[in-house]
Amino acid sequence: MNQQNIRNLTLFDLLARSWALPSAVETLEFSDDSSVAAFACADGTIALAALTDPEPPESRVRVSGDLGQTTIRPREKPLAPLIVTERLLDGAPLIAASGQSGFLAGASDGRIVRVAATGEIDNTDIRLDGAIVALDHARGQGLTAVSDGADVVLATASGGTIRSLRHGGGNVAALGFSPSGRQLAVCRDHEISIWTLVGEPALIRTIGFPHAPAAVRWSADTEWVACPLASGGFGVARLADGKAGAVSDFPAPARTVSWSERADALIASGAFRIAAWSMKLPPLEGETGGALVTGRPGLVVVEAVAGHPTRPLAAAGFANGQIVIARIGERDELLVKPSGGAITALDWSADGRHLAAGTANGGASLITFPAQMFK
Repeated sequence: MNQQNIRNLTLFDLLARSWALPSAVETLEFSDDSSVAAFACADGTIALAALTDPEPPESRVRVSGDLGQTTIRPREKPLAPLIVTERLLDGAPLIAASGQSGFLAGASDGRIVRVAATGEIDNTDIRLDGAIVALDHARGQGLTAVSDGADVVLATASGGTIRSLRHGGGNVAALGFSPSGRQLAVCRDHEISIWTLVGEPALIRTIGFPHAPAAVRWSADTEWVACPLASGGFGVARLADGKAGAVSDFPAPARTVSWSERADALIASGAFRIAAWSMKLPPLEGETGGALVTGRPGLVVVEAVAGHPTRPLAAAGFANGQIVIARIGERDELLVKPSGGAITALDWSADGRHLAAGTANGGASLITFPAQMFK
């Protein structure tokens, strides 16, 4: 490699491990112990990548003795290939972290299977009559929630069905356990129903939205839920009193929402910059005073966002393949990846060291940041 090529390397080239898959990455998930990232692909497979980096950035950082300038040398060894499972169904499998380093996934014919970090697949005893449309797992409670669109089934870690939650009509679109696993949010038609799972499962609140919620994200303190809306924009609701609001004036669908505990903020995709709101002035009843100007405006839509787990930072992935990181409430941003396939999935590992990304053209990446990067 000549000096000109070295100068042209991007931060992504220096920090990321990146692989090409034959189909689009639609979702991704980290294992509970943050040792594995799973990429769910449109061809029905799951690609697995170990987070352990044989050439971590710290081992490639050099500080010049005279000027104190910090540089990172490129990787020297080829990457280990991804482990790719057998095809589980038509379309991207739904996945949820389960166990230490494994996952649960929806397969054909209503089956739920276990996926090991090695790519091995075993059946569980959970099986529904129709195709799986929603799935989540609560590690602390040892519970799995799964739906075929009609009913919601709760099952134990061993796969035994313990309860079917039957409430109202309409199609279930998504499920989400609270961080403690003691509550379950069910997205059905134009509402989210909140169930307590302490003792006998019981419906404690139903929250309506102007459009159908497509997913649900709990705040770390379990006081709030936020959801992308199928028709565009997002909704947010406070669990204590059920008060809800919706922000709909987005130029594109707000496909993802994410929380930042450190910044006490909610962030969303769908705009031409990172959309963020302070939860000191939450966007309820048309309130917009809590909007936080974050990152730089541009001409390309943000397709995915992820709040950093320990710092007041937001990562954003764009339709043109860019990935940036910005401090929430500030305009400056760090360009991590300059271009490529549209970003379809983005998330941080629990320790905030790794940022995983998936793209519409089959790109799967793990970006590992040096410990001193965000000091």
